[in-house]
Amino acid sequence: MTATLLPAAPARPRSADARAPRLDSLTGMRFVAALAVFVHHTTGLAPGSGLAQAPVLFPYSTMGVNGVGFFFVLSGFLLAWGHRPGTRRGLFYWRRAGRIWPAHLAATIPCIWVFHLWGGVPTDAFSFVTSLLLVQTWFPGVVPMFPGNGVAWTLSVEVFFYLLFPWVIGPALRLRTRTLALLAASGLAAMWAVNWWAAAHLSPFAREWVMRHPVTRLPEFAVGLVCAIALRRGHRIALRPAALLAASAAYTAVYCHRTGWFSPDTVGQLEWTVRPLVAVFSALFIVVYAQRELSGRRGALSSRPMVLLGAWSYAFYLLHQTLNRYVQDTWGRMRPDNSALFTLCGLAVAVIALSWALFTYVEEPARKWWSRHTPRRLAR
Repeated sequence: MTATLLPAAPARPRSADARAPRLDSLTGMRFVAALAVFVHHTTGLAPGSGLAQAPVLFPYSTMGVNGVGFFFVLSGFLLAWGHRPGTRRGLFYWRRAGRIWPAHLAATIPCIWVFHLWGGVPTDAFSFVTSLLLVQTWFPGVVPMFPGNGVAWTLSVEVFFYLLFPWVIGPALRLRTRTLALLAASGLAAMWAVNWWAAAHLSPFAREWVMRHPVTRLPEFAVGLVCAIALRRGHRIALRPAALLAASAAYTAVYCHRTGWFSPDTVGQLEWTVRPLVAVFSALFIVVYAQRELSGRRGALSSRPMVLLGAWSYAFYLLHQTLNRYVQDTWGRMRPDNSALFTLCGLAVAVIALSWALFTYVEEPARKWWSRHTPRRLAR
């Protein structure tokens, strides 16, 4: 697989008033990534774990955890893609808050019962409040490691990205594309080095906290941001989706069978490089499908059903682990055979239905209300 950077035309950003076109295929990708995380959580991390572990999916389903890395890359891409110079920082922050907090708070309500009151998962007031405010990943001593709605740790990382974006996008737009690419590559190399260092010097708990810290995940966001700037400047890569899919499938097979195929030293390197490499694959998928759509070619990812599922994907992500835990605590684990696929499909349909409800009756109305009540000093 080769990806060559084609000549840029033009080699400068668009004007401040230009609006980047909407990319529906990336909305469809959001659901695919959320579904990958769902399958990972439902099938578990080890043999015999999870609610419904189908051999046809496991252990490849364990790669679904990296769907969150895809979201971090996509977040950087979309913010830079839709950026309009001159937008006030306060207005940007106001809009971001209206998009993420209402659904997050609503989805946390059933978590209180499923995980803490009925499920008996220990927590404390400080840890729970940090989860509501989406700052839980900054503190190593929260109880448990994922307090409140456990999956919301990724939102804590996203909030950090949102806080940084208005301060970094201006300087980034003034840099040459090659300089930005070099900085992004350096960030991924640093991410690999931190993974290696943490594995060698920290306890498993501390290592897990470091690898979920917002600063540690910043290179993923930066890669997406740089790709969006390059694409808006006219840069393109010559890469077919089929070749990219084949390469990612091969990498998934290698990574999931690493302990049986390679020496311990190689296994270590595969584990330390997985997040940076997934960030590269994510960026390539985003850019390739964005290019296709910009050239007028639309596919399944930009179809009406996938765009709708993508719109509901945030709610899907917020709700899926709560329903997974409820079903597992109520009925126990399913038999670890391929009949578990029926359980997976049924659970996915149930989460999609609840996601539609959360989006329709909470997330979207709250966003519109929030937008209507924008303070005048921010809207000027």
